Amino acid sequence: MGTQECFVVMPLDSQNRPVGRPQLVAMGTANSVGVHPRDVFRVAVKNNAVSLIVAHNHPSGDLTPSADDRHLTRRLVEAGKLLDIPVLDHLVVTKETHVSLADQGLL
Repeated sequence: MGTQECFVVMPLDSQNRPVGRPQLVAMGTANSVGVHPRDVFRVAVKNNAVSLIVAHNHPSGDLTPSADDRHLTRRLVEAGKLLDIPVLDHLVVTKETHVSLADQGLL
């Protein structure tokens, strides 16, 4: 876990098993990372994924999803509906732990 936010995509098969390794799609600054849905779903389509989980780190250690995190999650969920590749979860990760936006009802 570095000092920059990084955004990864884990493509999944029909049994929700990983298809390959998590793919890094964006690196940002200490407190933000810019991600476009096309970059996320490019990984899913290339890997013939049926669904996916996305994750990014918060180097600050604060697990609270930002307004940008929630907005991106909504955009990805909507894009996934159009492509029939659902986003099952968005995880915010720190050195110590993680939080699931799905568990928080934000998907």
